[in-house]
Amino acid sequence: MITRTSPRWLVAASLWTMASISVYAANAADDAELPTNTSQRALALQTEPCHVRGLDEQVECATLTVPENYKQPNGRTIALNIVRLPAVSSGAAADPLFFLAGGPGQAATELTGIIAQIFRDVRQRRDIILVDQRGTGKSNGMQCEISVLEDLLVPDDAVDLAAAMAECASEFEYDVQQYNTVNAIQDFEAVRKAFGYQQVNLYGGSYGTRAALVWMREAPESLRSVVLDGVAPTQVVIGPFGTYSQRAFDLMVADCANDSGCAEQFGDIAATYYALRERLQAEPERMVMNDARSDEPREVLMTASRLASTLRGALYSPRSRQLLPLVISEAYQGNWRPLSGLIGAFDGESPLYVGLLASVICQEDMPRASAELLADDADNRFIGGRTGYDFQKICAGWPVQPLPDERHAEPVQSDIRTLLLSGEQDPVTPPEWGNIAAETLTNSQHLVAEFGGHTIMSHTCANRLIAQFLDNPSNEVDDACLSRTRLLPFIRNVNAAGM
Repeated sequence: MITRTSPRWLVAASLWTMASISVYAANAADDAELPTNTSQRALALQTEPCHVRGLDEQVECATLTVPENYKQPNGRTIALNIVRLPAVSSGAAADPLFFLAGGPGQAATELTGIIAQIFRDVRQRRDIILVDQRGTGKSNGMQCEISVLEDLLVPDDAVDLAAAMAECASEFEYDVQQYNTVNAIQDFEAVRKAFGYQQVNLYGGSYGTRAALVWMREAPESLRSVVLDGVAPTQVVIGPFGTYSQRAFDLMVADCANDSGCAEQFGDIAATYYALRERLQAEPERMVMNDARSDEPREVLMTASRLASTLRGALYSPRSRQLLPLVISEAYQGNWRPLSGLIGAFDGESPLYVGLLASVICQEDMPRASAELLADDADNRFIGGRTGYDFQKICAGWPVQPLPDERHAEPVQSDIRTLLLSGEQDPVTPPEWGNIAAETLTNSQHLVAEFGGHTIMSHTCANRLIAQFLDNPSNEVDDACLSRTRLLPFIRNVNAAGM
């Protein structure tokens, strides 16, 4: 379900996305056409019973027409795509849970099946609302194939990301400047009002936490409680992640060194990785690698950046993290098949709408990325400055201007009851970011899962804690179950020794 760098080689080499949930299954919304009326200027909710992939039961699908540009209400419109999962109990609470997807660039409704599963306790008493954020899914989804990244024999320095993104933008008639977080919150508020909810609860994962924080600032009276999982405060810059990737890699190395089986099998795995990285930097290796899905052979030019991007993606989840010593060791010895399998683990994940990713990051974050910040972020041995510098190139080709109002980058001040969740192993939204956000959220509680990765509700007991929190937000959450989460054992050979 969630894109880390992205499920396929082509994007893993060049793009980064803040994923909302680190799991291995995704369930896309059904492709049946929903009723729309994009010529209608008034905000009109249209609903009908429907089925979505991954769920046997009938739920409710809806569209709501909103202006693309709220300053031009009679101009072009967007038909927001919505799925409502009704509460199971007949005595349902009046305040639903809005799920805010990550990315930026994931479509919430494409995650419906797995969200229904993870939040099954929440659904006992509450509706769950999923809205494709403008620019994703069926809400004017801005997706395009970036052909230059399809060729896996192209060296890294031959990929012109700026030109590729400019070509992508030319495929859309939309005003891409309007696809930002503030306008998305206006959309979500319109959905809330159209359904008649007086107040709602929010769950945001990764970039979804940024959206939730903006909602807390823009319309606090609409919110009863908020859960932020994998926190991205408004005042930090999304994009340069070399520092946090190195931190997560170092934690993995330390865990392997403290595991007698892992240490005996793989020795100094950091030294092995750095030697392999230096070898590929000096001379990328041309090889034939079997495609993870079709098992068909495909020629690949393995570069240091392609390797680092894939390993970085695996650090998001404990289940892929436990494979890394084996993958690194085998690759160093010339066996790249485990790495191919690791890439295959990402292939079921939800697609990323690259245009929305660029519209948000290039308006809201990268304009704040100073040369000093980028240089500091690049000062690491694991991946260098790859993520930050790639976003500079992406934004050079995407036709948006920085948001004129710098208020979007100020800390969000709020006394709304808020539960913050972090994973100690997270390579992208580290616990310190949760601490930063908590400084100005005066009615918050921050829980950290020692052996949790990115967005911990998918692989710890945090989903149950969220349900408890929503029932009684004023109570402190007892996080004892998080301390019972154990470090997953490292896989020591291709036969899964160590499990």
